[in-house]
Amino acid sequence: MSEVAPAVLPIGVVTVSDRATRGIYEDLSGPAIETYLEEVLSTPFRIEKRLVEDERPAIEAALIDLCDVAGCSLVVTTGGTGPSPRDVTPEALFAVCDRMMPGFGEAMRAKSLTIVPTAILSRQEAGLRGSSLIINLPGKPSSIRDCLDAVMPAVPYCIDLAGGYRLETKPERMVAFRPKGK
Repeated sequence: MSEVAPAVLPIGVVTVSDRATRGIYEDLSGPAIETYLEEVLSTPFRIEKRLVEDERPAIEAALIDLCDVAGCSLVVTTGGTGPSPRDVTPEALFAVCDRMMPGFGEAMRAKSLTIVPTAILSRQEAGLRGSSLIINLPGKPSSIRDCLDAVMPAVPYCIDLAGGYRLETKPERMVAFRPKGK
């Protein structure tokens, strides 16, 4: 990551969906992530969108491009986290990340379990590729908010520790945890 952050930080949003890529239905999950980030982040940012099929090579290519080329310190995916044979987003994440962050998936599932008993079927994960944090979310728009609320307080500090660009939250909406003086 460069020493000086861009004036407007790039944040990656990847929707993984066979049907949305074919135009069978409109992608609602990607926009739900964008809306959430607009509500929570005070740092100026722009969204780098990708819409890909449920295919590991396509997902991996999108993640690598967003981290290594677009320079996103945060990449959030939606879709492909269930137990279906076509749900391969976690496997793509494992393939491109240097280090896994299992606490993110644990926190998201714990939060989701307070809402629906089938949350244990979701394979949300997170990992680091260099200084970029990648978070896998389920494809259901209402689940996106629940899962991000569970982990967002730790996201900015995680990115700090990984060497990514500094993200700030809107304190009236969510206070990001950072040790005193950070």
